[in-house]
Formats: sequence, structure tokens, C-alpha cells
Amino acid sequence: MKKGLLLLISILVVGMLAACGTGTGSEGEGTSGEGESEEKKVLKMATSADYPPFEYKDTTKGDEIIGFDIDLVNALAEKLGYEIEVQDLDFNSLVPALQSKQVDLVLAGMTPTEERKESVDFTDVYYTAKHMIVSLKDNKITTVEDLEGKTLGVQLGSIQEGKAEEIAEEVNISIEDRNRIPDLLQELKAGRIDAAIIEDTVAKGYFEKDKELEGFTLSEEEADEAGSAIAFPKDSEYTDEFNKALNEMIENGELEELIVKWFGGKE
Repeated sequence: MKKGLLLLISILVVGMLAACGTGTGSEGEGTSGEGESEEKKVLKMATSADYPPFEYKDTTKGDEIIGFDIDLVNALAEKLGYEIEVQDLDFNSLVPALQSKQVDLVLAGMTPTEERKESVDFTDVYYTAKHMIVSLKDNKITTVEDLEGKTLGVQLGSIQEGKAEEIAEEVNISIEDRNRIPDLLQELKAGRIDAAIIEDTVAKGYFEKDKELEGFTLSEEEADEAGSAIAFPKDSEYTDEFNKALNEMIENGELEELIVKWFGGKE
């Protein structure tokens, strides 16, 4: 009898412990589920990581892509609840990548020209820079007129490509294009081109590293300023929300903080 009673009590105790264990597990799982945020949607962003300080590879960090545009897109993504996956492409491949929807957006110091607007959509401009003619100091090129009879290099697919063609209407020059800015500078050092046309902010970054280089900024009469905007595929669902977040960053001073960080402030 006692053995039977003890067996019954044991069964009841085990059952209660099991029930308690199950209840705790359920409650724990429920709490954990409620506390965890939903997994963020990943957006694919393309850039051309040869354009410091907008985007470039930090070789001290295993070729990690860093820069102004990278900080900007990460700040926007955090506001909007997205994760950003960055991939490096040649500049002239960026618009086709958007058109084929291989990527969701592009940040690459890209100017929203009328021609590009026919293929992709843009946000408002987030940074404005000017065009600069870069050469070796020994070449003594200090004006557009000094380019007469010379070879001018330009990045393929860039806004400067069109500007070089405009210069060719004023002075007799040959135009050579290359995929990346470092390619242009290498050609310059090798004597295969006499000068290159590059965005002034980018050029100044190279001046700090290479004292053989110098340049001059095209005047307002010679060139319009080149503004940078975020590009999306036509009719993208993300354009408006990114543009709204961008303007919020402009209004609350967050964008200016990034400009000061990467460019040392605006003149």
C-alpha cells in the first residue's frame, strides 16, 4: 500500500515538474519571440570604390569599402530599417546594373544628368563639387588653353566625360578614357596622357598622397558644378523613402556632420 502510494506521489510530482518545465519553456519562447526584432531586409548597393573620399578600399581592413557615401547610405538604412550589402563595380557598369535590377541602389558620387534620368531615378542632390584638371607639376598645365594639343584622360561613364568633350570644342585635345581614377593617374605618371579631369574633392585626396600632382578648378564659366545623388531603378519603391530620409538628414544637420568628417567642411 505504502509502495503504491509512494509510486502515485512520485508520478504526480514528476508530472507537475514536467508541466512546470513546459510552461516555463513556452513562456520563455514567447517572450524571446516578442523581444526579437524582425530580420531587416537587405538592399544591394553598387558603387565604384576608386573615388576617395566618397568610396574607396581601406587596405588596412582587408579591402573594406569605406567613405562618405558608405557612411551616408548606412545612416539612411538605419533610419529606414534596412541592411546594406555593398558591391564594387566599374563606374560605367552602375547604371546598367540598376536597369537590370541586379542592385537596388547606387551611391558613387553620381551626378543626376538629364541623360541618366532617362534610365534611372534619383534622389535630391546631397553633395556638390566642381571639376578639376589634374596633371603632373612638371607638365605646367594651369589653364584650359594649356591643354592645346594635349591628351586629356577621363573616367569612362562619368560626368567628366561629357565635360572633356565640351573642352574639346574649345581647344584641340585628344580624349582617353579609363575605367577607374587610379588607372588615369597611372597613365598620367607613365606619360601616356598629359592631364585628367576629375571631381575636385576626389582630386584633393590624391594630392595629399602624391606631391607630384597638381590641378586647377574649372571656373563657373567653364563648367557647371557636379552634384551627387542616390540612383535607383526606374519607379523603384525605395526612391521616395530614401529621399525623405535624406532631406531629414539635411534639415537636422546629420549630413553636414558627415561632410565635415570626410571633407573637412564645405567652402
